[in-house]
Amino acid sequence: MVTAHGHAPAQAPAHAHTPTPAEAAKAAEADTDERLKTLAGLAGSVPDPELPVITLAELGVLRAISEPEPGHLDVELTPTYTGCPAIEAMASDIEGVLRQAGAERVTVRTVLSPPWSTDDISEEGRRKLAEHGVAPPRPTSRADGPFLVGLSPTRHAPPARHAPPGQEASPPPTAEADPVRCPHCGSADTVVLSRFSSTACKALRRCELCGEPFDHFKEV
Repeated sequence: MVTAHGHAPAQAPAHAHTPTPAEAAKAAEADTDERLKTLAGLAGSVPDPELPVITLAELGVLRAISEPEPGHLDVELTPTYTGCPAIEAMASDIEGVLRQAGAERVTVRTVLSPPWSTDDISEEGRRKLAEHGVAPPRPTSRADGPFLVGLSPTRHAPPARHAPPGQEASPPPTAEADPVRCPHCGSADTVVLSRFSSTACKALRRCELCGEPFDHFKEV
């Protein structure tokens, strides 16, 4: 029907659905989950203070984020090893990012269980390490405790590459099942120069093929 003024009469609006308390609670929970997911992404985007080529999310040390009360964020962070000096810098950087996002209060807690392992480093993190000249850690055989702790020699004798006159040279260690490969040329013929490099979680190695020294992220 059209009125005398040529306009159709306005129809009565449909009755708006009023969410039930259960529906409202479910919607609020979904909003909180989505917001925490965004905040976890921000916290995870913080660069590792010792290896800034990868983020904390790629390193696998950011465990969880929750909101125990409005305006208060609780973050669980696991160090790469007990006593890691970078953990304080990580916590400070995470708090700064979350406060910039509007959090009134941020608590970053160190969580030691389950322990961090180099298996927690993402594939993207491993790719970035190799791209920046750091040999990524090899896969470990993680299992539930008890754990056997292996002891390594305190001194490493460099393997003989060039035999003295009249003697046969030893073959390069390419027969290892899972050798540490040079991130520059891919050779498996690498040797340890020092069990510790610029950080305690890395060893200093040298490639016997291309002659380049490089860091190796040690397996934990």
